[in-house]
Amino acid sequence: MTKEISKLLSYVLRHDPAHLDLTLDANGWVRVDVLIARIQATGVHLDRPILQRIVADSDKQRFTLSDDGLRIRAAQGHSVKIDLALDPSAPPPLLFHGTAKANLDAILSEGLKPGQRRHVHLSLDKETALKVGGRHGKPVVLHVDAAKMSADGFVFWQAENGVWLTDGVPAAYLSQ
Repeated sequence: MTKEISKLLSYVLRHDPAHLDLTLDANGWVRVDVLIARIQATGVHLDRPILQRIVADSDKQRFTLSDDGLRIRAAQGHSVKIDLALDPSAPPPLLFHGTAKANLDAILSEGLKPGQRRHVHLSLDKETALKVGGRHGKPVVLHVDAAKMSADGFVFWQAENGVWLTDGVPAAYLSQ
């Protein structure tokens, strides 16, 4: 059941808070007690210990609890307009992006675009990118020359879960 709750949390905290009649603040936070009450109102059992376990056990650390434990948000991956209030950060020289092989020609032609999300997501290692790419078909891992992008003025942010974010990656900075 915790997997289903985790999926529900991802959906409402990233894409459709109105699904549970929630309102995210400007930085994507919602009060934990309100979230729990709204989920319980759907007939799903959720309490603070279960929520804390879901947050702690999330393989991709999808959720962040505030320091006081009173608020929660998705670490990244939003399609709703929020500001994660992350400071720009110098990326490592090389980052990775996993995608399905079927997308490769378009990406190498047009670059990486956020699509329905707010940012392009980049990984620190090939293994993570391979897993991400494998969710949608035969995976391909692209190398992103983050050092050159940064030197050329592109901005990067690192989400609380370690995922690197940027507004887009032009094709010139990509290689296989």
